[in-house]
Amino acid sequence: MTTPPTSRVDKLLSSMGYGSRSEMAQLAKGGRITLDGAALSDASARIRVTADLPTRMKIDGQPLDPVAGLVILLHKPLGMTCSHKEAGPLVYDILPPRWRQRSPAISTIGRLDKQTSGLLLLTDDGALLHRVISPRRHVAKTYRARLARPLTGTEAALFASGGLMLEGDAKPLAPAQLQVISETEALLTVTEGRYHQVRRMFAATGNHVEDLHRESLGSLALPDSLSPGQWALLDEDQIALIFA
Repeated sequence: MTTPPTSRVDKLLSSMGYGSRSEMAQLAKGGRITLDGAALSDASARIRVTADLPTRMKIDGQPLDPVAGLVILLHKPLGMTCSHKEAGPLVYDILPPRWRQRSPAISTIGRLDKQTSGLLLLTDDGALLHRVISPRRHVAKTYRARLARPLTGTEAALFASGGLMLEGDAKPLAPAQLQVISETEALLTVTEGRYHQVRRMFAATGNHVEDLHRESLGSLALPDSLSPGQWALLDEDQIALIFA
């Protein structure tokens, strides 16, 4: 059996975004950090970082966030950018402030452009991030598109052909699946993540996407209960749905 790693309390909590080491020392002195119900007065003490630590350690009576492997499902609203640096509203602004201080940093798994809404994942787990976006994984992404003009009826065959070449690209797109909802609305499932891919695919047919919303990633769907701007933490079973 592998022995769990150990860490200083102040270093661990600081890396989780709860504050500086000196701030953690003050919390400990004030009896505000507890482990298994007992106050931890010395923030320099070393503890074992076990899987159940977030339920055993509390700050001001509140359980800790997951120590590592934080995976967040966000219903991205329109008008927000998937960036740490760009001007204007950012998707990270929605998250609790301490999460923006975590190390490793939380990043989006892929991106949705400013005018696209829907399912967006964020994580501090670099290995998971690369698994999801890796071209070899072929993780399916389903988008609902509302179009400016009626579909012609030829789009499904073209998208499924594996021969559609987008302007500026060096190779054709992988086959994609189109499900027609109405003459101006459709679901499109792609397994690649090229720049503005869905919008460019419809543009290649002479149409224009007016509204775009990502509904699912793999078998993980955006819950109806999650309104724009709301988020939820995913458990291991939900994460597994991405690859199902």
